[in-house]
Amino acid sequence: MTARIAILDDDPAIRTLLADAVEAAGMQPATYARAEAFEAALRNAPPGHGPDVCLVDLGLPDRDGLAVVSRLALEGGAAIIIISGRAQVQDRITGLELGADDYVVKPFEPAEIIARIRARLRKPPSPPSRRMARFGGFTADFDRFTLTGPTDLVEGGEAAFSQAEAEILRLFLDRPRRLLSRAEMQEALGGAAGDSFDRAMDVRISRLRAKLGEDPKNPALIKTIYGAGYIFLGDVVWG
Repeated sequence: MTARIAILDDDPAIRTLLADAVEAAGMQPATYARAEAFEAALRNAPPGHGPDVCLVDLGLPDRDGLAVVSRLALEGGAAIIIISGRAQVQDRITGLELGADDYVVKPFEPAEIIARIRARLRKPPSPPSRRMARFGGFTADFDRFTLTGPTDLVEGGEAAFSQAEAEILRLFLDRPRRLLSRAEMQEALGGAAGDSFDRAMDVRISRLRAKLGEDPKNPALIKTIYGAGYIFLGDVVWG
């Protein structure tokens, strides 16, 4: 099936550049100049026909792009790549914390964007028997992108997680009690190696720990093995 790529940017030249690159790569682009039109298209898309990857600019005329990213991440389903002229480290960190999968600073090479899109599309769909996992009093539902657990840890007994967080949580749940190096995580999750990838992992693991009620100084489930990687210590039951 042809991958669907949504492009949200108020600059018509950039929209055209990205759309041409996406189409030349054999994917189907859809372009939007305003957040309102983009979000309306998402709402009206038939089930299973939404975008696979969303390219989102932060400098939009009608909405803060970070708010769009946050909403997309909570709804789950599509990978999010921010493409922005904001080059400050704090902007990158905030984008990743809100659930973006990747962050590219303008100006960019179209070939790099295509490579990053393909990295997000490479992950195969999960088999039906592995869509829900139970561990340590929690249940992770990878269809609904929700985590349910004790009400003293999860507000109202349920918390949403983003697709980016889901990918890392699934990686841990598929490999419990096994050391995962940064290199293994990078290979499994895609994305360019380096400080940007490492920071993205740190941010998402921190967010997962917070949702699991972990003590950041002494986490019980997701342990950091300094200089080596991470290990998930819970017993996992899929079903």
